[in-house]
Amino acid sequence: MTEGNGDRRSGIQRRGQADPGGRPIDRGAQLSRWLRPGIGIKRWLILVFAGELMLALAGAIVLASQFGDGTGAQPPNPLLDALSFQFLPAEIRLIALFTVGLAAFGYGWWRLLKVLIEPYQSRQEPLAELLYQRRLRARGPQIVTIGGGTGLSMLLRGLKELTNNITAVVTVADDGGSSGKLRTELGLPPMGDIRNCIEALADAEPSMTRLLHYRFVPGFPGSESASQAVDETTPFAGHAFGNLLIAALTDITGDFEEAVRHANRVLAVRGNVVPVAGRSITLHAELQDGSTLDGQSRIARARGIRRVWITPTDIRPNEEALEAIATAAMIVIGPGSLYTSLLPPLLVPGMRDALVRTSAPRLFVCNVATQVGETEGYTLSEHLAALEAHGLGDVIDAVLVNGNFTARQPENYPAAPVRVDMALSDRKGPHIFTRDLVDEKNAHRHDPHKLASTLMELHDERVIHRRHPARVA
Repeated sequence: MTEGNGDRRSGIQRRGQADPGGRPIDRGAQLSRWLRPGIGIKRWLILVFAGELMLALAGAIVLASQFGDGTGAQPPNPLLDALSFQFLPAEIRLIALFTVGLAAFGYGWWRLLKVLIEPYQSRQEPLAELLYQRRLRARGPQIVTIGGGTGLSMLLRGLKELTNNITAVVTVADDGGSSGKLRTELGLPPMGDIRNCIEALADAEPSMTRLLHYRFVPGFPGSESASQAVDETTPFAGHAFGNLLIAALTDITGDFEEAVRHANRVLAVRGNVVPVAGRSITLHAELQDGSTLDGQSRIARARGIRRVWITPTDIRPNEEALEAIATAAMIVIGPGSLYTSLLPPLLVPGMRDALVRTSAPRLFVCNVATQVGETEGYTLSEHLAALEAHGLGDVIDAVLVNGNFTARQPENYPAAPVRVDMALSDRKGPHIFTRDLVDEKNAHRHDPHKLASTLMELHDERVIHRRHPARVA
């Protein structure tokens, strides 16, 4: 069900010329929708027109009184005489036409605007603030984020409040949970990380967000089984509704990447979420003792990872991802699990070359805490050494790392804060920025608003500079 590159490009071209159902946009049909019964617009448009007509008549009377009409006497027309208040004295007629026309015009416009803004009245923020924020976000910089997992979706929640011009390039290496089941049973690329990113960027009602995140449980619907263990024999047990939605869209459209595009449009995503590739990626790892592991879920629990690689080796990046990287104002790698969320999309053949060619500064956001298993005990220098070992050290211009170690740490959790153990400025290495990025209530998570605000400040201040030119592999 995967299209070739040519088909993907045509899908990109269609994206701005099709409605959420994928059909070409008919401008005439769109206009006629505004005149359908029940919307409540036509009556106020007519009133506005009537007010304008009266104002025009008042203006005509003024001109005629100054210059004459130049047409001579005309036979009387009772209807026009009544509409133009000919039964009133000339001075009163002018005032009446102007007053009634202005009142009709103003009242019609007021009611018309009220109909148009009514859908936004349920929002808690004032409409003026909503419009201002929307215009402000529309002018925000083009930011491309690369990764997956909880870290990426958390970042997107903060970024979407500051810019609408976001492209999230998401890993497709997950093989556990609902995504793993759909990957095995239906042969679909894993969509759990993609669903989380769509959920984070969706400009939808909270109920829709909860629906995407909902997981089916035994006894569905309407039982008290939500607290019970999931029964694997239940048809949809353990599956997130958002995953099933993307799976259904894939079956409808015949293509996974197109299904994600549809999900972006249907859920009013601020920006764009794209899978790094249209096929599943399998992650492999070699450990320090020489043994190997296959599968993202197994590697995430492993200690002593020496290197990781992906298969198939002939996989190619999503064309939308490459286009976004080429035109970006900033590339953000992370935060997220180093070996299982960040490296898989970066190791897709063609991604490194795209990062080399872009003129945008490339920023690595380091996790605020180590992870049990894959990065247990890691310092900042060890995170960067892992990127270097996988041929990605020269495509990192700067590093953003947390410098606040006073946040509350969860009890009995074996992870620890990532410590900065290297110079903040090194001619041979990336420049390191330390900022307060941590969630004060949880020392093992970024604060999405702190992180997003810091990224925008770094972009606006133009303090991230390209290092020496990297070479295309």
